[in-house]
Amino acid sequence: MVLSNTSARLPTLSAGIPVVEIVGTVVDESEQCRSTDALKKALDEIKALRDRLLKENIVLREEIDKASVSDEIIGESGALHAVLSSAISVAHTDSTVLITGETGTGKELIARAIHKRSGRSSRMFVNVNCAAIPQTLIASELFGHEKGAFTGATQRRLGRFELADGGTIFLDEVGELPMETQITLLRVLQEREFERVGGNQTIRVDVRVVAATNRDLHGAIESGAFRRDLYYRLNVVPLEVPALRDRREDIPALTQYFIRRFSKKLGKNMEAIEPRTVALLQDYSWPGNIRELQNLIERSVIISESSVLKVDPSRLSISAAPVRAASQPDRRASLAVRTENAERSQIESALARSRGRVSGPFGAAAELGIPASTLESKIRALKINKYRYREA
Repeated sequence: MVLSNTSARLPTLSAGIPVVEIVGTVVDESEQCRSTDALKKALDEIKALRDRLLKENIVLREEIDKASVSDEIIGESGALHAVLSSAISVAHTDSTVLITGETGTGKELIARAIHKRSGRSSRMFVNVNCAAIPQTLIASELFGHEKGAFTGATQRRLGRFELADGGTIFLDEVGELPMETQITLLRVLQEREFERVGGNQTIRVDVRVVAATNRDLHGAIESGAFRRDLYYRLNVVPLEVPALRDRREDIPALTQYFIRRFSKKLGKNMEAIEPRTVALLQDYSWPGNIRELQNLIERSVIISESSVLKVDPSRLSISAAPVRAASQPDRRASLAVRTENAERSQIESALARSRGRVSGPFGAAAELGIPASTLESKIRALKINKYRYREA
């Protein structure tokens, strides 16, 4: 107990004996401490809420920018239908999904489709491109950091996993994560908890993880660059997005979609596409997939002075050869067939020299100078039996 606001008067009795009279206010010290703690807690909660709102605002601006680019999946091919059916089936679960496929095939769109059809669709979809963040900062970006955790950490920062709590986090290019971050991610997948960088408070989250990669993770595991246990945790539901050359029947619809979009954006009146151009686009092998097609159409719309789109074959990154002529049906050997035969011959020769090995420093992919995941896709598309070369 403590006495405050104290005053003293010294009255005198008739006998001349002074009497001390104490007048004051009694304050309960424990109550005062509780009030101070409650105020501190409230201030901390306000600060945390402010930090979260600021970070969510940044993420939402990023999402709006990306949604304005494209949030539609165009096409009716069997290959696309198969992966969409699988995506819809898994959307209503909380299972972890690993999306594979070449660069530019639309893996992020599949991840967004899963989120939109899930029970988490009202919460955040947080996109993280693991390859675009410096390795020294990726842990802080994913899991946050405390003030003073490292040079430049002037205040506490929430990580993307905290922001995605209750929603979905999309880890694009997950194969590029450094080993120490892979260990933390494995714990999050197993225990749904982590600590911020420089902190010791355990944070629990309810997050659905969708990961994607164009990298050959089996080869990365063999080389020691990717953890085998993390791969199995991520690969609960595998989805492989087909390359554009495996869904050529979707090219006209995709082309029309991009024409409409960029015509509107650039204020042009363009709706049609030259038939010869359609044939040219369907004959091309599209190593950059849908992203390459999108860029080509945007460039063509910009330079076009006509209402009918034409594409200059020289603008394709690989020589496109003449479009098949309708007047010469006996010479209908298209670029697609010739390219396919040439690719098959090169791949089979490389597999023979590597004894069927695709990845690794002595694999066929290294010899051909392409990613192992790309070579695997080509092997499947060309229906090459790579295993027979191991027996040779």
